[in-house]
Amino acid sequence: MAEYLHYIFAGLAAILAGFINAIAGGGTLITFPTLTALGIPPIAANITNTIALCPGYFGGIYAQRNNFGSQKSNLLKLLPVSILGGITGGILLVKMPESSFRTLIPYLILVATSLLAFQIPLKNWVSSRSKTSDNGIFKNIGTLLLIFLASVYGGYFGAGLGVILMAVLGLVINETLNKLNVLKQTLSFLINTTAAIFFCFSGKTEWTYVLIMAIGAIAGGFIGGKLVDKIPSSGLRYIVVVIGIVVATYYFIK
Repeated sequence: MAEYLHYIFAGLAAILAGFINAIAGGGTLITFPTLTALGIPPIAANITNTIALCPGYFGGIYAQRNNFGSQKSNLLKLLPVSILGGITGGILLVKMPESSFRTLIPYLILVATSLLAFQIPLKNWVSSRSKTSDNGIFKNIGTLLLIFLASVYGGYFGAGLGVILMAVLGLVINETLNKLNVLKQTLSFLINTTAAIFFCFSGKTEWTYVLIMAIGAIAGGFIGGKLVDKIPSSGLRYIVVVIGIVVATYYFIK
């Protein structure tokens, strides 16, 4: 009986995580602690969580498909480094000690949250610099590097990946947050899927939890994707910043 309750709790957590990921990112804050609280070892919980939440991103993308067309060119540019970063992060997770990502997670998320909170003045500064110098090549290289590092982090653990991606995309692409959200969703899906394929062969996956949570993540992602266009850009930014602070605080005190 207790085992079935564990599955129910994991499924409910996945629904909420899929919803949060579709709107702002940070759903791993719900599912990863839930899995560890249910007795799954941290590395296995992280791997199981990554595989299970991948379908939730697809649900969010499908729900926002009307905004996808405007981001196809950006996606094609960022696709190779996202895949490369995702597999690199997955390899690091399996090969490196668990203590390493436990130490780095709150700092990485706090930096990403700060970038998003100060997005507007930073975008204005970048824009003013681009008007005074021809730095297009360097800007493109910088964008690819930032997305690669974010992808490595996403494949390594993933909590707050949406926050990091939204911060980076908001700094380098002149679009509203609502329009960038579908690009963030697609990149998150690709990064996590790349890592998940690698994790499938790790021998550390709890497959029953994966199946239950995947169904929940799809439902939550679809609901979140339907609602995201109704949230103003300022409101979306506020939600993402709050989630980032909560995630960082959680891992600082853990």
